[in-house]
This record gives sequence, structure tokens and C-alpha cells, in this order.
Amino acid sequence: MSETPIDIQLQTLPASPGVYQFYNKDGRIIYVGKAINLKKRVSSYFHKNHENGKTRVLVKKIHTIKHIVVSTETDALLLENNLIKKYQPRYNVLLKDDKTYPWICIKNERFPRVFSTRNLIKDGSEYFGPYTNIRTVRTLLDLIKGLYAIRTCNYDLSKDKIEAGKYKVCLEYHLGNCKGPCEEYQSLEAYNQQIKEIRELLKGNFKDSLVQFKEQMNKLAQEMKFEEAQQIKEKIEVLENYQAKSTIVNPKISNVDVFSIVSDESFGYVNFLQLSYGAIIRAHTIEIKKKLEETDEELLELAVTELRTRFNSLSNEIYVPFPIKVADKIKVTIPKLGDKKRILELSERNAKYYRQERFKQIKIIDPDRHVKRIMGQMKKDLRLSEEPRHIECFDNSNIQGTNPVAACVVFKDGKPSKKDYRHYNIKTVTGPDDFASMEEVVFRRYKRLLEEEESLPQLIVIDGGKGQLSSALKSLDVLGLRGKIAIIGIAKRLEEIYYPGDSIPMYLDKKSETLKIIQYLRNEAHRFGITFHRNKRSKAAINSELENIEGIGEKTANDLLKKFKSVKRIKEAPLEQITEVVGKSKAQKIYQAFHK
Repeated sequence: MSETPIDIQLQTLPASPGVYQFYNKDGRIIYVGKAINLKKRVSSYFHKNHENGKTRVLVKKIHTIKHIVVSTETDALLLENNLIKKYQPRYNVLLKDDKTYPWICIKNERFPRVFSTRNLIKDGSEYFGPYTNIRTVRTLLDLIKGLYAIRTCNYDLSKDKIEAGKYKVCLEYHLGNCKGPCEEYQSLEAYNQQIKEIRELLKGNFKDSLVQFKEQMNKLAQEMKFEEAQQIKEKIEVLENYQAKSTIVNPKISNVDVFSIVSDESFGYVNFLQLSYGAIIRAHTIEIKKKLEETDEELLELAVTELRTRFNSLSNEIYVPFPIKVADKIKVTIPKLGDKKRILELSERNAKYYRQERFKQIKIIDPDRHVKRIMGQMKKDLRLSEEPRHIECFDNSNIQGTNPVAACVVFKDGKPSKKDYRHYNIKTVTGPDDFASMEEVVFRRYKRLLEEEESLPQLIVIDGGKGQLSSALKSLDVLGLRGKIAIIGIAKRLEEIYYPGDSIPMYLDKKSETLKIIQYLRNEAHRFGITFHRNKRSKAAINSELENIEGIGEKTANDLLKKFKSVKRIKEAPLEQITEVVGKSKAQKIYQAFHK
């Protein structure tokens, strides 16, 4: 992506939450920022006149933009913080203050304390967070204090010192906030049971705790202590809207590399996330061109070796979506659930976004490659023998059974070829008979193409289910084209794809590009047919007003409309002007009909 011009990089950014990174021409990261909408935020740097001189200098130095997509604004905030600490970009120092977020610590000690901290010490203690809102931390600690009697002192409560009677209970014991483990009034087992419940609460499993809190609130309300009940209610609301854990940071996941892959007919896209001490410190995606129809496993094995070497990774464990062969000393984990699975899903999401951006960029820079990829995908998805470079789609229109018409729209290389669109007035069918109309139109279309020795399509799409498809096939049989042109039907209700001789429909992925093109074809044929039908009905209504005059036929009506453009102008025209078009006798009749 480093060689892609900035304007194209901006066009293909996703409108999702995430973190963006600006690099200079030397490949050095110069700024990290977060955004609720990456496309809007990053584009604003280049589409606004900045009053701040440092910002203008920053924008001039931007050569490449990279980003990491995340699920929420909170995740973006945390990831931004991690990356700034890791890389210390020059313009982050100048343009914004760094910040350390608070954690809740369960201290690794006998009778553990629970408290907030901004410093992570590797002493075996458990850390939960980080939290972007200090109010949430205080509410959690208040909740824990209200539900559990745990100590707040920093005494060393070793067994020897307690048995020696070194400590005395303090005021917290007399207030009921602590059960006095310092004088063995509370056993270690009972205390650790409380810590176990607190750990679950901090993980987000605080359903039971909330039930207790609500009972306490109701009890206070019954005792007419409404202010205290309101305070507890506010805490409950904060906790109910709170997500205890981030998909970005988990202190237990340390020194790990995460790899995922998405692929198509020609390329594989591998995303790499590097985690250190529970934080993402690097994200990178590469594109690999397939040579011999390599499998995803083969591509991922190649990419893991390449990316670990490129970034000098010394991690002993990797997360991947399926088993692969790597160096013997590396542990391969295939996450199935929990935090590990969420990290892998985040990597997969970034690989998919990268792939989409590359598609958009290629469409602008190299349209031939884009068309070839689309055609290859359609050939595979629709089980065709050749790429559908030329597609034709048919649709019937007969509203309330009047003026039956049909439309044929033509797509070449996946795009509308409007000069080749055709309208058809149904000639051999009486009344609203969609099946017979489809049979007539398909016959007329390909009989003419054969007579004029024009090129035939590789694919015909019929707007309708099995009935319309069967009718179209009858015409192809008569013309000897069955088996020479692929033909499918698409039903409107559930987007089923029908094939000749197969009563069971095929369903394409709702997000697939193949289905989107077929839907575009069908919608375009419907629009084109409805427009023609509407115009024909309007014209029929106008002609009927003129033809109702005795002695005036269709040809005379058409001649008048060609000259005057509307019935209103004919009514307002002097006798002499009408006479010039249709002669004296007919002009007299028309003039008298409109001027009784």
C-alpha cells in the first residue's frame, strides 16, 4: 500500500471505528490517532485548512496511511494509547498528551487487596482493564466494598505474623467493612472465596452481584431511605451499561503473534497482529499473489515465516484459524472461544477490510485486473464453463394486464452497456401471460442476433423462477442454442438461482459480488422495462383522446403529436396550423372536436 497515492488511500478507507497511523516517506511512523469513523477523520486532515502550524507540517509529511479496525470507540482509545507508548511518534508528543489508563489490581499476596492502579508490576498480581472512565473504576470498587468485606490495609498478613499477634483490628473492622483477618477472625479459605467472586465480577460476570445490589436498593427504599437507594440505583445503571473487558487488551495474552487469512481466486491477504504484555503493538497486512492455486494453509505458512522474519518476532506462540506447519519451537494455538478467539476475529476483520480496500484501489488504478477478478469469481460461483463477459437479462412488464412489454439489458465486463439495451412490444400473446411473453422475447432477441451474425452472450439471466426459465429454454431449443449459452433464473423473493433441469435452487452468499451483479442486472432490467411500459401507457392514453375523434386514426394522431408535442398544444393551435399537418378535412374535424 505504500506506493498507493494518498487520494486513493483516502477513497478506500472504511467508515468504521479504529486507529490510524501516518508514516513519512522514510517509512517512519509520525502520528497515531483514533476515530469513530476512520474515513471521515483521516480525510479531514487533507480537506481542511488547519490553523495550527504543527498540524499543517504534519499533513505535508504524510506519505502513507495505515489503520487497524476495531469494534468500539473504547477499543480505539485503548489501542491508540498502546501504540503511542510503543512508537512514541514525534507529532503525538507535540499535538497531544500521552495518558496512562487505570487498572483494577488483585494483589498477589496472602489475603489479597483489591485497588486501582496505573502501574502494572510483574509480580504475579492480576490486572483487569484498562478502563477509559475512572468513574467506572470507582463504581466497581464501591460495589466490591459494598458486597464484600475485604481489607484495605497494606499489612503483611503472613501466617507467622498473625499467629504472633503483631496486628490489631482497626476502625474498618468495627464499621463492618473488614472481618479482621489480621487477628484470624476470618479464615484464608473464606477470604479467598470472596476474592474468587470479585474476580468473576471484574470479568463481567456480575449478575449475582447485581441481584444483591438491587435487593439492597429495594430494602433501602422500603425503609424510606430514598437518597441512599438512588445512589445504589445510579451505580447499577453504570454497571449495566459497562463492558468489563476489551477485545484489544488482556494482560494474560502476552508475547503472542496472531495471523489470519482471507483469499480469492488470485490473491491471499494475511493480517498479522503482534501482542506484547496484553497489548497490540503492531498490525500489518500483506497481499500474496497465487501462482499455482495454492491453498490458504500454504499461503499462511509462507506468510507466518515472512512476517516473523521481517519484524524480528521472537514470540513462542502464534494464534491461527487452522493448523499449519511452523518451526518446532513455536506453539500453534487455534482459538475456539473467549479472549483468544476475539483477538483472532479482530485480525480476520482487518484482513477483510484490507482486501476490500485493495479491490477499490485496483478498480481505480487497474480496471482490467478488477474486471478479470470479478469475471473469474462469477465463473466460479455460477459454475460456468467460461467467464461471463457478456450477460443479458430479460424482464416482463404488464401492469394490470395492459400494454405488455419486455426489456433486455446488456452488461459487458460487469458494467451496463446501455447502447445495447432493447425494448420489446409483446406481439403474439393476448393478455398477461408472463411465460408466453418470455418465450416470445427470447426467441425474437436471439433469432435476430443469429441472422445479423452478432456476438452471443456467455450468460442469460431470466428475471423469474422455474416457469420463466422453462419458457426461455423452449426458445433456445428452437434456435439450437441450448447448451451453447449458459442460462439461469433469479426468483425475486429469496434471490434463489435456478438452473435448467434442476428443481432445487442455489443460494449465493448475500454479500458476494456475483449476487450483487445479478441483482444489479435484474433491477436494471426491471427499471428499463417499467419506464418503457409507463411511456407506452401514457402515449396510448394521449393517442386514444385523438383517435376518439371520428375519422382520425393512429397515423394522424402520431403525425400531430410529432408536430405539436402534446394534446394541449393541439387544442390551442389555430385551424391553419393543424391544416398544414393533416389537411383541411381532418383539421376541421379536430378543431371542431376541441372547440365545441
